[in-house]
Amino acid sequence: MEFIFWLSVLILFHPYLIYPITIKIISLFFSAKEFDVETKYSISILISAYNEEKVIKERLTNIAALNYDLTKIEVLIGSDNSTDRTNQILTELRDIYPWLSIYLFSERRGKVFVLNDLVKEAKNEIILFTDANTVFEKDSAKHIVSRFDDSDIGGVSGRLKLIENEINSKNQTEEKRYWEYETVVKKLEGKCGVLIGANGGIFAIRRDLYKEIPVKNPVTDDLFISLSVLQQNYQFVYDFNAIAYEEVAPRIIDEFKRKIRFGATNFYTLLYFMDLLFNKNLLLSYAFWSHKIIRWFTPILLLSIFVSNIFLLNVNTFFNVFFVIQLLFYLTAVVGYLLKKINIQITLLLMSFYFLMTNVALFIGLLKFLLGRQTAFWQSTPR
Repeated sequence: MEFIFWLSVLILFHPYLIYPITIKIISLFFSAKEFDVETKYSISILISAYNEEKVIKERLTNIAALNYDLTKIEVLIGSDNSTDRTNQILTELRDIYPWLSIYLFSERRGKVFVLNDLVKEAKNEIILFTDANTVFEKDSAKHIVSRFDDSDIGGVSGRLKLIENEINSKNQTEEKRYWEYETVVKKLEGKCGVLIGANGGIFAIRRDLYKEIPVKNPVTDDLFISLSVLQQNYQFVYDFNAIAYEEVAPRIIDEFKRKIRFGATNFYTLLYFMDLLFNKNLLLSYAFWSHKIIRWFTPILLLSIFVSNIFLLNVNTFFNVFFVIQLLFYLTAVVGYLLKKINIQITLLLMSFYFLMTNVALFIGLLKFLLGRQTAFWQSTPR
């Protein structure tokens, strides 16, 4: 039990404390390259949409305002049998923007079906993936495509910034704090060319590296695309200057459901990339284990530590104290949630709550994966 306890503690702390330090040290051996920010590449911007009437017009207005030669851009939007005014709005906008192509599917099949279909229609050498609720800064596309001057680079992720929902601006600061930490890790991985998982709202790949996303199992599309580029021995990098914005989910329950879905689809995605776990590119395998795999099993590690600690009570003072610390941690998470419900926010309590909520969602996602209960359909976050 003592061995299980200490092994679980070591593995648990690795992705959150040890890995950020080691990837920082490793990144010092990689030089930052300079690229000419020009609009010499033709790009296809792809968006899969479902019931996006609130944001789709603004999304296209944002693309039209890009500091990029619009004659070198095509935008392909697939509406996954939307039941609101999305199709009507897209039809009207198609007459305004000559670079816009729309595909109005009469059957709802899921995001990956739409993306696979859109890629087949894309004509340009660079494919830029984004979402209907994402907003680009004017130079974002230029920064991203400039990286493709390096023939070793197969994919580029932009930097996604989370902004608080206007209606609920004080309720999602913990998600933003976590995302800021995640951005640091992604930037370091990107410098090493082994970014594990692009930001779904803003990333691009070479068209000829696109592998059709499996539809048999519900996978995490942006993670699948990112890993498939790395699997083909190309680098996946991060451009800190290619900035996009998305709103944080306005309600905790929406974020919780999203994390459950990703918890399940991430495990399905893993089935297609088992070779990356023990790859000849040792840095890639190390990053994959550290940034993704171990995190996905954090709920199991927490349970292992808690249960083994129970068996070790009264062995010595340390295990008694550590058990009390665990109980206090979970208690602070619950208290943080209850205080949040009455608009009292204490940062430390909120971070405990967010960590616990995330891992409960991951555990439910794991169960849905094991039971085969996750579907390919997706529901955009309410806005």
